[in-house]
Amino acid sequence: MEEFLKLGDDISDATLDDIINSQKPNQCCVLIYTSGTTGKPKGAMLSHDNGSLINTLKEVQPTSHMGVPRVWEKIMEKLKDASAQSGFVKKKMLSWAMSVSLERNLNCSSSSDLKQFWTRLADYLVLAKIRSALGFSSCQKHFCGAAPLNTETLYFFLGLNITLYEAYGMSETTGPHCLSGPYNYRQHSCGKPVPGCRVKLVNEDTEGNGEICFWGRTVFMGYLNMEDKTKEAFDEDGWLHSGDLGKLDKDGFLYVTGRIKDLIITAGGENVPPIPIEDAVKKELPIVSNAMVIGDKKKFLSMLLTLKCILDPDTSDPTDILTEQARDFCQKIGSKATTVSEIVATKDQVIYQAIQEGINKVNMNATNRVHCIQKWIVLPRDFSISGGELGPTMKLKRLTVLQKYKNEVDSFYEE
Repeated sequence: MEEFLKLGDDISDATLDDIINSQKPNQCCVLIYTSGTTGKPKGAMLSHDNGSLINTLKEVQPTSHMGVPRVWEKIMEKLKDASAQSGFVKKKMLSWAMSVSLERNLNCSSSSDLKQFWTRLADYLVLAKIRSALGFSSCQKHFCGAAPLNTETLYFFLGLNITLYEAYGMSETTGPHCLSGPYNYRQHSCGKPVPGCRVKLVNEDTEGNGEICFWGRTVFMGYLNMEDKTKEAFDEDGWLHSGDLGKLDKDGFLYVTGRIKDLIITAGGENVPPIPIEDAVKKELPIVSNAMVIGDKKKFLSMLLTLKCILDPDTSDPTDILTEQARDFCQKIGSKATTVSEIVATKDQVIYQAIQEGINKVNMNATNRVHCIQKWIVLPRDFSISGGELGPTMKLKRLTVLQKYKNEVDSFYEE
């Protein structure tokens, strides 16, 4: 750092002032490289007009926190592990407090005075202490963005009396373009466009799903040295096409329902959004960490599964040891397994049967038979950034996973 600072010793203040004064709102200020989930990372050019966040933060001094869904999931798993190791009374107290809080937050308009009293008592005796231990005692707004938030995580934090406000945007929109908040909130929605920004849907289907498009001063100038990619991103009216699918309700709340490139089109021409199916499997099976639906140009859907395991504290890489929550699941169904490797190596009959039963339940709620999972496999290692399956914001890199586990995928469809 000292060497870097010395580089400016020979530059006069007058020269520096001239450079600062020459900057214009429509000039490139910073490059943010996209995470590259579908190819080589692209340098998004953000102008000076995009980037006034720092001064705003200094002025308002917010008491808020932002995390990608995987961060919130890991907090949830850590709390569940801690709860599993606590005594009977503490475990029961936490379960009671969280159930009271969740019911109140899901049915806030119809709560009686007595229920509101129990909610306040539960918060005072139990939940406030947990939030304090997590460092959230002064936090008024908890935001989540960069990837889909599943229902299990949303409900868990509502049980702690923490509402996760979803944000939605892209590197190309200087971050959040749509935002939820205390006065702008609906479950599973990422809210409404922030002031000065607009959203529209194009190519809507019969269910109201269309591609989400952005407009506003926060939208980027284009990709650095990629004029062709820039032209692809914008339409003739200047709207940025996101590549994401979404719905708008009658009050203007936006719901992100999938990604166009993630949409699975089966051999029979059926369109299948994978995320709802994956979320349903993870909710039904608390031992499952990641689930990925496969079926593009295939006759039926199959699934790759990974199990919840403890992360290495130094590298954040997945280890072979199951989490406390996963071990509890095994014990409840009669298995003594404590590692992923022993489950996969022996195809632990009890665990595999439980997984099949969970998938059967998910299939029973499927829209139609095409949306049912016919085959699945448990992988020997959880997905990770270092393994290449997850991007920097913990998004699933589906093409990479398909290439890495090609043999496993091919085995599903061998005649």
